[in-house]
Amino acid sequence: MSYLKRSQKKIEKRSKRRAFRVKNKQQSWGLFPRVAVFRSLNHIYAQIIDDSIGSTIVSFSSLNLKEKKADKKAIAKEVGLQLGKLALGKSLEKVFFDRGRYLYHGRVKALAEGLREGGLKF
Repeated sequence: MSYLKRSQKKIEKRSKRRAFRVKNKQQSWGLFPRVAVFRSLNHIYAQIIDDSIGSTIVSFSSLNLKEKKADKKAIAKEVGLQLGKLALGKSLEKVFFDRGRYLYHGRVKALAEGLREGGLKF
């Protein structure tokens, strides 16, 4: 096995371990809906999922924004603001922030700050 394949397998293993660790920190499974984050190279997606019934309550992404003339952090913060407003419209106040395999900095952190400014608590 070449060095690159071994290195990539290590990275994938570390990523899966991190995602598992983050998801298991939620001690109240089913009590609060969770905000699942997906970050691609160009866009950021967030959705609020109710795991007790297994369905998405509300979702928002950078594709839904009309103004895209900003840096990726500003767009992520705006996505968080809009998702927070939509969640308050569905009478959600407290959620669990599931960042998945992504580290809590940059766009993921900006999205979380936008959610807090939008009125959600986690």
